[in-house]
Order: sequence, then C-alpha cells, then structure tokens
Amino acid sequence: MTKQNPWPASTDGPEPPSRAIELSRRTLPPGFIHLGVAKEIVPALRDLGVDPGPLIREAGLDLCLFDDGSNVIPFTALGRLLTLGVTQSGCPHLGLLVGSRATIQSLGIVGRLMQHSQTLGEALWALVSNLSIQNRGAVPSLAVYGDRAVFSCSVYLPNVESADQISDGSIAVTVNAVRAICGPEWNPSEVLLPRARPADDEPYRRHFRAPVRFNEETASIVFPAADLDRQVIGADPLIRAVLEEMLRQMKGDKQSIFADDIRRLLRTRLTESRCSAADIARSLAMHRRTLSRHLRGCGVGYRGLANEIRFEIARQLLEDTDVPLAQIAAALGYSEASAFTRAFRRWSSLTPTAWRAERRREGAAVAQTDNRLSPLVKPASGARLQ
Repeated sequence: MTKQNPWPASTDGPEPPSRAIELSRRTLPPGFIHLGVAKEIVPALRDLGVDPGPLIREAGLDLCLFDDGSNVIPFTALGRLLTLGVTQSGCPHLGLLVGSRATIQSLGIVGRLMQHSQTLGEALWALVSNLSIQNRGAVPSLAVYGDRAVFSCSVYLPNVESADQISDGSIAVTVNAVRAICGPEWNPSEVLLPRARPADDEPYRRHFRAPVRFNEETASIVFPAADLDRQVIGADPLIRAVLEEMLRQMKGDKQSIFADDIRRLLRTRLTESRCSAADIARSLAMHRRTLSRHLRGCGVGYRGLANEIRFEIARQLLEDTDVPLAQIAAALGYSEASAFTRAFRRWSSLTPTAWRAERRREGAAVAQTDNRLSPLVKPASGARLQ
C-alpha cells in the first residue's frame, strides 16, 4: 500500500532543564513530560485500593505535583511510578486505566487546539505536530495507507520502565480524544499494542470497543481514512488562530534540541523503512552535510542516534512482547536475524535471546518477592479491580 503523508514535519523549542517545574506557556527540555494524562494515576491507584503517596515518593516525586496537570516531571519517573503501581496494585493494565480516565482536556493546549480544528484529520495533525511541547519522551505519528488511517504513539526515550503501560495509556486517551471530536459512538477498526497478550483482555476490548491485536511492533489505532474528513462540531476558527499563535510562540529556536528532534523522527521512521542520513535530511529539507553539522554541534552523530533508537525499539519488543527475533530484525531493517543479533550484542554484550531470557528471569524474581510481600501489596478490601 502506498503511504500518503500530506502534512509537514513538526518543529519544537528548547527549555532549560528542571526537576519539577510548572510550564504554562513554555515548551519542554528533552526527557520531561507535563503530567496531563499522567495526573490520572492518583485516582486510578486509589480506585484499586492503593495509597499513591508512598509510590510517588519512591519514584522521586511529590504528591502535590499531581494537583495540577501543567506540572512537569521526568519521563523516567513516570515509567518508574507505573512499574511500582502495577506491582503494588496487582493490576497488569494500570496504564490502560489511566488513559481511559483521561479526556481531551488532559492534553492541555494541544487538546484545546484539537477541539477547534476544522476536521478530525487537522485535529490529529495538531496532536502529532505539537505534542512535543508537552511530552519529550514519546512521539506520535499519523499516516494514511489507501483507505486506512493509522495513528501511532511510541516511546523513544531510552531505558524507560513500563513502556507498555505508557503505550496503553497513550492509545486509550487518543481514542477518548477522537470520541470527544466525532461523538461517543466512534470506534476504531482495530487497535495494535506492543505488549504480550494478557491473561484477560476484556478491559482492552471494553474500552476500545474494537478488535485488539497484541504482540505488535507499534501502539496504534487503525480507522477508516474517510474519518479524517469528519467536521469538528463547535470548532471556532478565531480560537484556533489564537491557540496556534500561542503554540508558535512556545516553540522558539529549535537548534539546542536538534538531536532530540532527530530521535523523535527516527522513532517514527525506523520501523517503516530504511532511514539513511540522506533520507532524514531530505525530509527536513536540508543537505546531508547540514544535518551532520547540526548534530556535531549537539555532540552526537547520526549513526549513533540511529543505533540508540534501534536498541530502544529492540529492547521494548524483547521485554514487553513475544514477537519473534526474525520479525524484530525485519522491523528494524535487518535483512537477516544474524545481523540483528550481532548488532544487539554490540549494544548490550548479550544476544537478543539471552537478553530476553535474563529479563524474564528478573521479572519472575520480582513476582516471587511480591508474593512473599502479598499482605503489603494486595489491593485493600473492597477495591475495584477494573
């Protein structure tokens, strides 16, 4: 199928690093995220009978941060908090619960722009091109293949825990956002998730109201491309213009985070096609030498960035899914599984098979520890196991 992509590439802006800061009209440094959707972790844990306070402190955060969705936390802290939440609650689909509680308003200024876009296609493009203002750990993409549209969201920040939970939540809130635009009866054609099939997939089917495929390479919703032309009821062009101007002011000079922009771009491209430096430079309307010069100014090289993202994709698929090695190798552009194995050994000092087995052993050891501590980690009596 021929991929159609009528929209331009996104741009982003810099922001000095901070441990926990409130940003209302400024963009983010790499590795940080507005709480937004993640703010729903607190009520989700309470519904499961778990006190969120100790877990939030163990993740290196303060509970009071969760009073305001515009507060900012490190993306790695979010992953750690979800890991702790799954362990303490015993709920393997905590990320889904968090995302299903969130609304289009949870997406902040980007969600407001979506509500005032002319069509669903423009609303989703607003999300794709502007989410980096609020999230510097995951990247969305939108593509059209014939009569099918595919919206995807991928974690690209290296070594983040619970990438599967983050993917679940991202896709769940996206479906909520589309339903806010198209009406509560809207359903995707199917949902793809990069996680092993759970023992009970009913919570997924209940929220998405569509077939759900597990052990996939990306987290995506698939729906008819014709839906992209659906009009957004109540959209105000004057409000849209004001919001777009606010976003332009927030983006500013992108040179200081150029390398992170390339990471984001690679995360959406590496599983679709071979991405040479020339391909990436061409998509950015610049010469390959210009791309290399900008990256050198950031202290990195293109090959190093590409391998960093390949390793992160491989790590997520090996840890969170049962996707065969040959399929992972093909997704990353390797003609043979043996070439992928050699590359993975260079990155981790282990073969993919050994790395996956080691992670599974670590997971089993954690589960045994949880069982011994069961009086401490089980949901409280009467908790709602959703």
